[in-house]
Amino acid sequence: MARHIYSCPLRWSDMDAFGHVNNVVFLRYLEEARIDFMFRLAPGNGSPSFSGGSVVARHEIDYLRPLVHRHEPVTVESWVKKIGAASLTIAYEIKDPDVTYVRASTVVVPFDLQEQRPRRITEEERAFLQEYVDDGMTSAP
Repeated sequence: MARHIYSCPLRWSDMDAFGHVNNVVFLRYLEEARIDFMFRLAPGNGSPSFSGGSVVARHEIDYLRPLVHRHEPVTVESWVKKIGAASLTIAYEIKDPDVTYVRASTVVVPFDLQEQRPRRITEEERAFLQEYVDDGMTSAP
């Protein structure tokens, strides 16, 4: 199983009044990692995959430990948990080598911006996503 690795910088403004990264900011970290992951397929080689748009249908987040501001980035590991006909689930861990701060997942739906409706995952997208599938996962046709 391959994982997408994203090095996410922490910003001073990410902290809340209690001195740790605010829970809402973790959603931004997940978004940065997800965009970095999903758009690696299309822009470099002219592929239209994922460039037509996508929407988030669901987030699930387990906050395991507080993360305090520092100058070193935190690592966001992402992988594909499930591929359906018209949605995919991306799983994440926000971590350092010796500690995991957050475990999360996001259901993403490819979206046709012109038609303003969800669309099916293309074969090219499925092939790309398959490289990042968790070992125990089976994809739907």
